[in-house]
Amino acid sequence: MKKLVSILLLFLHLSCIAQDNYEIQVYPSETVAKGSTMFELHSNFTFDGQKNLQNEVLPTNDMLHETVEITHGFTPWFETGFYLYNAVGSDNRTGFVGSHIRPRAAVPESWHWPFGASLSLEIGYQNRDYSEDDWTLEIRPIIDKKIKRYYISFNPVFDKSLHGLNSDIGYVFSPNLKASYDVTKKVALGFEYYGAMGTFAHIDPFQQQQHQLFIAADLDISPDWEFNCGYGWGFTQATDNAIFKVILGYRLHKKEHTK
Repeated sequence: MKKLVSILLLFLHLSCIAQDNYEIQVYPSETVAKGSTMFELHSNFTFDGQKNLQNEVLPTNDMLHETVEITHGFTPWFETGFYLYNAVGSDNRTGFVGSHIRPRAAVPESWHWPFGASLSLEIGYQNRDYSEDDWTLEIRPIIDKKIKRYYISFNPVFDKSLHGLNSDIGYVFSPNLKASYDVTKKVALGFEYYGAMGTFAHIDPFQQQQHQLFIAADLDISPDWEFNCGYGWGFTQATDNAIFKVILGYRLHKKEHTK
């Protein structure tokens, strides 16, 4: 127990790089079905964010982030997603931010693991007006489990700047965690946590880290539709506060040909 507490305390003292507000989501392990395509719109509004220009990056206060995500399933265990990031704000802050591509592979069900598992790699470009780093890489292991009405997913994410202000530091540990409970067959309520805890090579004060907690709801209204919404609070000076997010998705299934 003492060892576990020591590890947790160490994580709470690690440095961080900025966490973006374009796609606020804890991933499930399941990939999009073979031949199907998922269309998603991520809408996130920051009511209380950074109010001043920082490292030549535009402030996030009172800004709407709109992300279009298109994901196609190529096999029962492999998919590829593509993102288009956009920002809408006053004072000339509206513009196209960038795009990412994300291949992901899951452990096949035939392996009969006691939990779901997959791994995604995300690489892409962001305009320097909106990010300290214009080229970044994300490595996201995903582990989840459903037990009766309870669901939990853990994404121990590792972020790397390939070009920009943070390119000289190593991989940043940015854990994501989701836990929910099925209130009904259609509605699940729970929380989502997003952090940016930095590398082991450099330690910053706690207020320069990022810790964000969302109260979230998921609606299972149809096998074709996905809906998630939540309201989040930041717990450090470096974290945007008071964010409302909505994810709306639609699955376009492969049509079966009949003779």
